[in-house]
Amino acid sequence: MSYWLLKTEPETYSYLDLEKVERDRWNGVRNFTALNHLRQMRPGDLAFIYHTGQEKAIVGIAEVVSLPYPDPAETDSRFVVVDIKARQRLNPPVTLRQIKQNPLFAAWELVRMPRLSVMPVRAEYWQTVIAAAGQYRPVST
Repeated sequence: MSYWLLKTEPETYSYLDLEKVERDRWNGVRNFTALNHLRQMRPGDLAFIYHTGQEKAIVGIAEVVSLPYPDPAETDSRFVVVDIKARQRLNPPVTLRQIKQNPLFAAWELVRMPRLSVMPVRAEYWQTVIAAAGQYRPVST
């Protein structure tokens, strides 16, 4: 299993929106580095959902439930999507400020490449974020 981080603008599409529909297509990615990350996703992988804008925080966990496939809304086959489903809200969320204060995260793309919308999460980053969230229930697949 691999771990990922998916960024979204909560005013456009929030983790709560994903919870309401339970399962949805993760689309709209145009950066080719981010698209390459999407192409590596596999069913069963887990992803942090990160709210940009005013929040700047990891707010929930989603599970990848499909292989990558061409975005049906696009004519260019380079644009791919995956389906994800909501797994758990993080309460409290883990803020970007908390992440930047921890030297462990200095090499993470979230800190180094803040505009990248899809990125891998190393296992030690995943576990540290989970620990910071406090009230996490392990996700069973």
